[in-house]
Parts: sequence; structure tokens; C-alpha cells
Amino acid sequence: MKRCFYKEFDFSPEEVWRLFQLFADEPYVFFLDSSLYDAQQGRYSFIGFEPFEVFRGEGKEALVNLKKKFLDFSTFQREDITPLSCGIVGFLGYEFGLSQENINLRSKEGLGLPEVMFGFYDCILTIDHKCQKLYITSSGLPEKDEGLRLKRAQERLADIEHKVNGLNDIDEKEEGFSLNLLANFSSNFSKEDYCHAVDKALKYIAQGDIYQVNLSQRLVLDLQNRDVEGKRIYQLLRKLSPASFSSYFNGGHFQIISSSPERFLQVQKNVVQARPMKGTRPRGENIQQDEVLEKEIIDSEKDKAELLMITDLLRNDLGRVCEYGSVQVKDMRVIEKYATVFQAVSTVEGVLQKGKDCFDILTACFPGGSITGCPKIRALEIIEELEPHRREVYTGILGYMSFTGEMDFNILIRTILKCQKKLYFHVGGGIVADSTPEGEYEETLVKAKAIKECLGKL
Repeated sequence: MKRCFYKEFDFSPEEVWRLFQLFADEPYVFFLDSSLYDAQQGRYSFIGFEPFEVFRGEGKEALVNLKKKFLDFSTFQREDITPLSCGIVGFLGYEFGLSQENINLRSKEGLGLPEVMFGFYDCILTIDHKCQKLYITSSGLPEKDEGLRLKRAQERLADIEHKVNGLNDIDEKEEGFSLNLLANFSSNFSKEDYCHAVDKALKYIAQGDIYQVNLSQRLVLDLQNRDVEGKRIYQLLRKLSPASFSSYFNGGHFQIISSSPERFLQVQKNVVQARPMKGTRPRGENIQQDEVLEKEIIDSEKDKAELLMITDLLRNDLGRVCEYGSVQVKDMRVIEKYATVFQAVSTVEGVLQKGKDCFDILTACFPGGSITGCPKIRALEIIEELEPHRREVYTGILGYMSFTGEMDFNILIRTILKCQKKLYFHVGGGIVADSTPEGEYEETLVKAKAIKECLGKL
């Protein structure tokens, strides 16, 4: 097994944004950012740039073709210092899940993004928030000759270390904007049309087609030919709405800007973990309101039923790739607090079967049940019928797969897509039998609050 070179530094996590600024303009830069530190869910943040290869794919064979390329390099030994010493980072778009399940895509307006896109990164910067350390790892890829690989690894490591030594020269001052952008804010649903779509979903539930379906509206902000850098938007979003699985990914002509609180799937030492979320309430304006709203989500029978259905769906999905009897619900319903919302979360874990890998897990489980519905296939068909535009990256996943066999992906909710001088983001909710159209519409507005506040400050 090959090993990476690495350098270790003492590092204050408070410096993480300035560290990212050193590399923010590099090609295909990514920032997997635990902006809301948690010792279990958000211990590490990762930065990488200038991949030695970029993979783009469409259709159900895309993941198969990605795996073939991945296996050319997956011979690295796991480093105890970081779960991501080198590997691939990128996303699966929502529509890839439709292709994978052989669901016909309707003719809808889209932005032309790839369904699958990953960079192959030979060097990674890892921030360990718990130990307050910075690690720079360098693999020497794509060189296969051992002498050339070691030479490239040392050169790349030295180059990145030199840049890191310039950290104190970075000015963290925020640039001001006053574009009055909210005047150009629009949705692909009117309130009336969204409520009508919820009514249709309720009819499918009454007929027994489904128990639950996720329905979203797409919001668009026109930048009026006045460009704002994606990294600037992300800087604001991570301050207003920090999350353990927030992220920034520069895909060249588009940028993904996310404050996602939801882990899709993680693999560490053959243990697979999923953390589905269902049930949302806004935070109160004072302690008393906060307590009332928290009690409301705790007691909500609707929210309990939603999360139970999705947790069972994930147990079944994981059962296809995990050892028999190993899949367990560790936490059934925990209420987590974020800057703008309360969120109900469960945790499901299992032990990966021998002979199975991260690609098998993604094939078995993508797209996530928490953002599609139950049963999943019929829910996907209904979403395709009711939503007027392609979701693109929304409710897809973004994260990494290490050449050592580790994996961690978020679900792309609370996410802005910057493309063609416009900003796109979706907000949605789970429709169940006792949902009301008005209530579901209001829930989407709650989920949009943090992003709208962020865009209002540009």
C-alpha cells in the first residue's frame, strides 16, 4: 500500500476562512467546511484544488465509469491523521438518481450541468478542529512510477507549504456590496400553484401510491449582469447559517454554495452511517418563543411519522450492502438546533459487507429518501411530474471518496447554485397524509430564511 507525504502544523480553527482564501481562486477548488464544529459530525474540514483529472458523466453508467478511473489510484494506506489524504471530491446531481432507477426524465428546462462530476485530487489540506491541527498531505498522483511519484509529492507539498506560510498576509476584511438584488427574486411556483401541487400529492397519498413525497420550489435571483463572486456568497452563508456539512465547490462555470446540515452517508473503517432529517421549525426571536417552537416539533405527530418512514427506508437501503443484522437505528429522533431552524434527525448505522465498497453504497442508497419520499421509486416519478424544472444539484450529494476507502457526503439542501450570473436555490418539504397545502408552503419559506437573509446582505 502506498503512503502520502504530510506536514503537520498547530492551527487555530478560527483561521480556517483565511486559509481557504489562500486557495479560493485556484482551479476546481473545494472547501468541505465544518463551519458548525461538532466533535462527532464536524471534526474535520478539507480544502483541495487543481485536480489532476476532472470526470464528468451522464446517465446510469456514469458511476460505473467513475469507479473504473477511481480504481486506478485506490491503493493508498489510511492515515490516522485524516480520513481524506487524497481522493475524489465532487457531486452526484439529483437527476442521476432518476437515470439510475430507469425513470424517464420529462422535457424540462435545465442549466446543462453534468449529472456526475468529480475532481481527482492528489493533495489535501485537512483542518482537525478537535486537535487544532493542520495537515497537508501529498500523494504524488497521477504518477505511477514510484520515483516520479515521490518527486512530485515532495514538490507539491513544498509548494503548498510555501503558500500556507503566507497566511498572515491575508486580509479577512469583507468587501461590501449594495446591489439591491432582492428586487429580482422570483420563484418557479406561485403560492397558488405550489398549493395545487401539494393537493395533487395528497391525492396520490390517498390513493395509496405513496406514503410521503418531497416537493420543492426553485427560487432564482438575477444578478443583473453585476457579478458577485461565489466565495463571497459562501463567506456570508457560513456566518449566517453554519452547518457541520457546509461546502463550496467550484465547477468552473458554476459554483455550489451550501450550508447543508444533513449527512447522507459516511464510511469509516467499514462502518456506514446515515443521518436523515425530517421535521423543521423556525427558531424563535426570544427564549420563550424558542421553547414553544421546540416543544412544537418535539410533539408533532406528523413530523414523527415522516422521520420514522424515512428512517425505515434507509434501513432497507443499507440492508442491501451491510452485513446481515448489523443495521441499527442508533438515535431515532434527536432535535438539533441551528441558527434559523430546529431540525429532527435520526442516525442509522451498519457494517459494510465484505466485497462491497463505497460505489455499491451509493448505488443502493442514492438519491436519499429524506428528500424524495416513500416508496422511493414512485415518489421520484411524482416529483418528476409535479416540479416544473430540473433540480440539478439540489438534493443531490456533495463530498469525498478517499483513495483509502473512506467516504463522506452531505445532501445538498440549503444550497445556492451560482450559474450564468444567476443564483438558484430550492426549498421543499415532505408531504404526508395530514399535510396542508398552506402549511407546506409556509415550511418552504422557513427553510429559505437563512439563504434569503444572506442574499439580502450582498
